[in-house]
Amino acid sequence: MSVLSLQEERMANPGLGIDAEMRKGRERVYKILEDSHLIKPHINIERALYFTRSMKETEGEMLVLRWAKAMKHVAENISVHIEDDQLIVGRGGGKGRYGIIFPELDGAFLAKSMEILPKREKSPFTVTEEDARIAIEEIAPYWEKHTFITHYNQVLKGAGEAQKIAFLDEKGYQPTYIVSPTSCWRASLQWVHDYGKAIKRGFKSLKEECLEKIEALDPNSITDLTEKRPFLEAMITICDAIVIWAKRHAVQARSLAEKEENPARKNELLEIAGICERVPEYPAQTFHEAVQAQWFVSMFSRLELKVGGVVSNGRMDQYLYPFYEKEINEGRLTEEKALEILECLWVANSQYIELNAVPMGADFTEGYAHWEALTIGGQTPEGQDSTNDLSYLILKSKREFPLSYPDLAARIHSRTPERFLSEISETIKEGSGYPKLMNDEDVINILISKGAPPSDAYDYAVSGCTEVRMPNRETYMTGHSWINLAAALEMVLNNGRLKTYGDTLYGEETGALSELKTWDDFWQAFKKQTHKMLRHAFTQQKVADQVRVEHFAQPLASVLHDLCMEDCKDLHQPKIKGGIDIGFYDFVGYGTVVDSLAAIKKLIYEDKEITFGELVSAIDNNFEGHEVTRAKLMNTPCYGNNEPYADSIAKDVEKIALDFSDKYAHEVGHHMDLRYVPVTSHIALGKIVAATPDGRKAGTALSDGASPSHGVDVKGPTAVLASNAASKNYNSTRRASRLLNTKLTPKCVAGPEGTRKLNSLIRSFCDQKLWHLQFNIINKETLLAAQKDPDKYRGLIVRVAGYSAYFTELSPELQSDIINRTSFDTM
Repeated sequence: MSVLSLQEERMANPGLGIDAEMRKGRERVYKILEDSHLIKPHINIERALYFTRSMKETEGEMLVLRWAKAMKHVAENISVHIEDDQLIVGRGGGKGRYGIIFPELDGAFLAKSMEILPKREKSPFTVTEEDARIAIEEIAPYWEKHTFITHYNQVLKGAGEAQKIAFLDEKGYQPTYIVSPTSCWRASLQWVHDYGKAIKRGFKSLKEECLEKIEALDPNSITDLTEKRPFLEAMITICDAIVIWAKRHAVQARSLAEKEENPARKNELLEIAGICERVPEYPAQTFHEAVQAQWFVSMFSRLELKVGGVVSNGRMDQYLYPFYEKEINEGRLTEEKALEILECLWVANSQYIELNAVPMGADFTEGYAHWEALTIGGQTPEGQDSTNDLSYLILKSKREFPLSYPDLAARIHSRTPERFLSEISETIKEGSGYPKLMNDEDVINILISKGAPPSDAYDYAVSGCTEVRMPNRETYMTGHSWINLAAALEMVLNNGRLKTYGDTLYGEETGALSELKTWDDFWQAFKKQTHKMLRHAFTQQKVADQVRVEHFAQPLASVLHDLCMEDCKDLHQPKIKGGIDIGFYDFVGYGTVVDSLAAIKKLIYEDKEITFGELVSAIDNNFEGHEVTRAKLMNTPCYGNNEPYADSIAKDVEKIALDFSDKYAHEVGHHMDLRYVPVTSHIALGKIVAATPDGRKAGTALSDGASPSHGVDVKGPTAVLASNAASKNYNSTRRASRLLNTKLTPKCVAGPEGTRKLNSLIRSFCDQKLWHLQFNIINKETLLAAQKDPDKYRGLIVRVAGYSAYFTELSPELQSDIINRTSFDTM
């Protein structure tokens, strides 16, 4: 291990791997971090308590108005805590890292989760006896019959065998991991607000707009009286709520200033008080005010709803740049001060931990997963390159301040400046997995094909793992389903059954293998099994769409959304006028299945080197005693090597889903697009799948995203890109995100020549119109050492899925999954 990344070099330092030189100029943020970082987060019960008390009092009223009143009650009563040294304020919990309970989502499981959360292996939380008592005695009883999952599960039971396919238990807590709905553990998909609107207008202006709309309502219109007026009253209430919350921080800051003996900190607290008295009620006037207004909106949104993947930060280098540029030019702001303010924001981001109380959520998002995506680069709404000085400053922070927050994403296009591309490459080389890359050349075309005006498509923001959002155009929020594609293949081999579940029929009875005389016979059987899974994914989506409108509202997001305000509808209501509803589902285990199908086609049907009897026997014995057969299976053409044999099969597998969506998406009522974004579900879903014909052993992880299976991609990263391009059905508009992981050694990208090579690889990614690309730049030996001595490597950050996390906070299974990814020494 002759060459180390900058991150690996830091591991020689104690604690987070930070030495004295790195602390210079960042004493403030490191002081805040070291008081709490990497300590097990605690739950905060206050939001759940005050939200519940209000909801009890407003039954019968329009849901969005009830939600706004509940949020106002939260704003008035939740504890206000300002951390020592912080310049950006607004929290949903006390000191340190914390998570929030959302009883409207997981209330039926709340009592059990109070017992499980502190003990579970994946992403545990501290729970005090008093918080557990409040949750069990005061909060849970109200929500036991009012939660989404209870209602969803009941309706699913009436949809044929849909409930059986999704869950092992009657209550709908334990998934089968065959077709797994994510709507059960999050209230919505990922989202990004129009922060520019909140910063430039302020909530006083938004409230005044609502008052004007109320004055303009038709007094004789039943719709205006019963639907629009309550909606607008909800918008007024939420505007009041966030202002109340902000001004309580002003009061707290002044109170702390009165007691503060340090003159410098006293002045900071008085400045914070002044800022909180101004924003977000009024338009921001300074860079500091703009950042504070952004965080008030972002954090209050976290209190409002459990947004899947956490609400994103949007195109921060765009909406903050006018404030930055003005103050820099006037000499009132320095680059160093702007960095300090931004990094205080990064720390605030890092202390809010998304809490998945329902077990399946923890299985799918381990390592305290987070996606508060911050987008830099890309293009303006007019189609010009949008890179600016703030884009570079944010990249500088990511290199110099090693924190796994925020989730930095960079948009790349054919005219991305070479300097910006090189700065991105240098940041990637640092080794923490940032930034992940999104390709305008694919994303924008897809959005336009779905009906987006070009200016909206050009202005997209990254949101979630590898998803994107158009804040004032998209209006779809329902969580999707993960389809275990490897289970579909196993059902062909076992006539509709999975070994894990014995003789229970989950798939179609496609017949004995002896009846599948030709490759086309086998392909049609696989297609039939896959169709059944797609059918259930679409059923789950339809049911979730129907049920969730009775359970969730999002007034803060709605008041910031142009179309919601024009149509006077909450963002979670169906069919908002002018909106684009982009729903999706994921294939999990794509590479595993493609390689398995290639092995079956070549070895059984074409070369006749093995029989189905030999294959089934090897699988049944998990390849023990069948090493020769396994070697043959693993030596066939594999996806990820630019091999037309495997890549053509991959393209055909994708086409099964695209054709199904073409035919049936309209019955669901919105776009249903195919993605490959497993988060960490490829590990959980792999546990129920027997050994597979690609040589993978039973119960181990499936391939992740659109990445090749571990170890089979032997021809380098350019071949991986080529396979991804060859397997895409570019002529279909039913496509969505493809997550692509790439692992390089530090030696591969060392020095100026390494930067040049990485730039070239990224340009190739852009030219081939691939959706997404992300890197781990790390030595395998470092990861193995971190497994053995976690205390020494507590600050080691790795790219997991669409997010980065601390390696030592991952389960051994996920650690091994990352270790076993193919690592390239050359490009």
